[in-house]
Amino acid sequence: MDELRALLAKHARPDMTTSIEDVLVSKVTAGELPEPGMTGTILAFVAQGRKRIALNNRVYDYRAGQYLVASIDMPITGNYVDISPHEPALGIGLVLRPDKVAELLLQHDLPKTQGTPEGLAVSDATPELIDAVTRLARLLDTPQDARALAPLIKQEILWRVMTGEQGAVIRQFGTQDSSLRHISRAVSWIRENYAESFKVENVARMAGMSESAFYRNFQAVTAMSPIQFQKQIRLQEARLLLATTRDVTSVSHKVGYDSPSQFSREYRRQFGLPPSRDAVLRPEPAL
Repeated sequence: MDELRALLAKHARPDMTTSIEDVLVSKVTAGELPEPGMTGTILAFVAQGRKRIALNNRVYDYRAGQYLVASIDMPITGNYVDISPHEPALGIGLVLRPDKVAELLLQHDLPKTQGTPEGLAVSDATPELIDAVTRLARLLDTPQDARALAPLIKQEILWRVMTGEQGAVIRQFGTQDSSLRHISRAVSWIRENYAESFKVENVARMAGMSESAFYRNFQAVTAMSPIQFQKQIRLQEARLLLATTRDVTSVSHKVGYDSPSQFSREYRRQFGLPPSRDAVLRPEPAL
């Protein structure tokens, strides 16, 4: 772990990108208030520090030596805790691609998974997984080696997770007809059309499920109903828009609210400040 921490501290960039495709490195030096964001679909390994994220009423707390799997891009609130400039949070992430998981599933006879797993899961990393992650980080020092070896090590990391405690999540992520993938398609549609009203039965039909099965599985994966999920996306988009304008009424309509007063109530409940106050606190963009 000491070597891994040194490598991550050395290669961390403000935008978290690295020279290896789909590999992200983060370094956070100061504690912060919980901030809303999206998970992405990612395997995130913590080498130093601790992070706490909330998905509606579910709270996930993970620390050095543990990893988090996010199998669906979902709205969360999160922050690092117990860190300092001398002991920053250090982490490495691998963006998950369904086709890469599917390749491994086709090559190996792994058990079928039953039920619908949660969209987020946390586990302790095995020594074998830590070793593979460290070897991947080591390649950041040798770009020429990385071109040949990184795809192999990324595949090994996927394999370690697929055959470990969170294997069911990863296997469903790579299986085209799994309940998780059906919910993922619905989540993508809601995210792309967050400002539109919709009927749950229509989205369920799009996902290839009955309305009752869709609602049950959506709740299992996201900890929210479809309508609650849409509201989270709307409010996060509104907060981004308020960084560039102080016209709260215009923002409320852009994200799909008919009633500015309802928008203000729900915004305050979500972020602790009314949208007008949040807009005032954010500086006007430079011309």
